[in-house]
Amino acid sequence: MKKLFLLIVIFLGVCGVPHAASFDKESVKQSMRKVADWQITHYDRNIYGDGNWVNATFYLGLTEWAAIAEQTDGDDSYYKWLLKLGNRNYWQVEKRMYHADDVCVAQTYLALYDKYKRKEMMIPTQARAEWVISHPSSGSFQLDYRKASTLEHWTWCDALFMAPPVYAKLYVLTGDKKYLRFMDKEYKATYDYLFDKADTLFYRDHRYFTMKEANGAKVFWGRGNGWVLGGLVQLLNILPEKNKSRAFYQDLFVKMCYRIAPLQGKDGFWHASLLDPASYPSPETSCSGFFVYALAYGVNQGLLPADKFMPVIEKGWNALLSAVEEDGKLGYVQPIGADPKKVTRQMTEVYGPGAFLLAGTEIYRMASGASASAK
Repeated sequence: MKKLFLLIVIFLGVCGVPHAASFDKESVKQSMRKVADWQITHYDRNIYGDGNWVNATFYLGLTEWAAIAEQTDGDDSYYKWLLKLGNRNYWQVEKRMYHADDVCVAQTYLALYDKYKRKEMMIPTQARAEWVISHPSSGSFQLDYRKASTLEHWTWCDALFMAPPVYAKLYVLTGDKKYLRFMDKEYKATYDYLFDKADTLFYRDHRYFTMKEANGAKVFWGRGNGWVLGGLVQLLNILPEKNKSRAFYQDLFVKMCYRIAPLQGKDGFWHASLLDPASYPSPETSCSGFFVYALAYGVNQGLLPADKFMPVIEKGWNALLSAVEEDGKLGYVQPIGADPKKVTRQMTEVYGPGAFLLAGTEIYRMASGASASAK
């Protein structure tokens, strides 16, 4: 705890000088368009399938970019791409009934329903949620990939990005509190199990409770905690300001932001291992994208003080831009995994551009002087 306190004090001291945003919204748009177009051009549904979480994370970022492109340029081509995706899959989620990853795509479906009000966009997601709620799982929280029942609850921290926003959105769209009650119960069970209150970070799953990095630190995965913070932004965007459930998620969001910010590297990136970056010195853009997304959202919404967090946000966004090739390919994306691994500039994966576009959305709002609540 003393180390954590000292780290935060140092962070506040270094970043305590008022700082104005220096983002140009047209440049931000250009970068977002380039990354989105590269990923669409290189999209291959035969690798994972349209409904897989890997691709679904990209759709979330693309949905945000589609709104900006339509509103500012009258360009609805990105919405058309997403509509084609949903139509060819009949707006169905993936097959595993309880698995959080398999409903991540529903976040995009529900966002499109919110815009177009076509019932077929929501009905399959609502049916899945109804079934899960009415058939409570008795599975263990001790994740074991050999036992499907241990993936029925949200037993790995990534799940807090994949599923909770679906239930929150169903609550808002239908007014039925059972979706909110279910989400609160499941989320807090995962929080109680995987959140390290001393370090204010999430373990990826129970297998990492006793593991140590080469430097003796606990194993806290960069992207794993990025999933959590990205999911919290989604929840705070969805839940009404006066909703009683919101306070828990907002408090957790703020705590994690204060913890994550001082872990940023000198180069502006965060690394695959949050507490042992020396063992994983390469940048990691998927976690960095989620962290910039969260911190920028926090400042835009007045949840985080701009004078303390703007230097971190600016440094982080510029670092992300440096990982984008001329053709729009985003590099330094750690492949699919569950813990810190080595990363190279040549590595990319579909969720990386998704995180980049989410971050870009909040940076664009910042450059435009608009808060996320004005969406």
